[in-house]
Amino acid sequence: MSASSAQLQTALPRLQLLGRGKVRDIYSVEDKLLIVATDRISAFDFILGGGIPNKGKVLTQISLFWFEMMKDIVSNHLVTAVPREYPSALAEYASLLEGRSMLVKKAAPFPIECVARGYLAGSGWKEYQQTQSVCGTALPAGLQESSQLPEPIFTPATKATSGHDENISFEQASALVGVQAAQRLRDYTLRIYSKAAAYAASRGIIIADTKLEFGIFEGEMIWIDEAFTPDSSRVWPASDYAPGRPQKSFDKQFVRDYLEQSGWNKQPPAPTLPDWVVRGTSEKYVEAYERLTGKRLT
Repeated sequence: MSASSAQLQTALPRLQLLGRGKVRDIYSVEDKLLIVATDRISAFDFILGGGIPNKGKVLTQISLFWFEMMKDIVSNHLVTAVPREYPSALAEYASLLEGRSMLVKKAAPFPIECVARGYLAGSGWKEYQQTQSVCGTALPAGLQESSQLPEPIFTPATKATSGHDENISFEQASALVGVQAAQRLRDYTLRIYSKAAAYAASRGIIIADTKLEFGIFEGEMIWIDEAFTPDSSRVWPASDYAPGRPQKSFDKQFVRDYLEQSGWNKQPPAPTLPDWVVRGTSEKYVEAYERLTGKRLT
């Protein structure tokens, strides 16, 4: 398996391309959006050369799994992920879109990332070491890297158009979206995270933290974007978990670790990953999907 077999960019010339993110291509289709998850991979705010085969399918299929599970908590933006049910203008692209696309409602997104943390890692761990808190939430003394928190916490962040998102307090989030909306976003985020974490634990997986996004559609708050993917969450095998150190991971930490020791100065041009890193990363993404859902990726 090599990066050459990855689907790096969609070409749907009859459709209006609204934007290309680090991973997703977004098109306007009538009054809806078509989101196509490619196999692109980014690290340290750069899209890397090549890609990870099957990554886009894993991201899409994991999101569909969680959207379905959480329907009793909050509605989501999904209309359908079955290409034969798409508008006729998309029929000629069915084979390209199969397994890696979603037709969704065109919601107005909130300008914050809704982050739930059940474990102390990443920017949360860095902030805790300085302030013994994360995003204004005070935490007990003596926690270690990767420690499980006494209970999950809501730690919102700004949406950065370039560079890293910035952690903010609940009060700052309230100033951006309004107090009532911030309270609802916090409630939905923690309820969704708690249910997902409990299910994942039954499959031998720890969801350490996750980023969720919400929007407004026809006056209703709905869940949008992606759901508990290895791109938006820290996902660890429970069998190897031990606090006090970084954890083995089902996400792209494998890629980050390679880049850290590769000598790359994190300036353009971004490197192309060697085949052994591409293969190992693809295997981790697929394993995460299959362990969570109990299904084979097709």
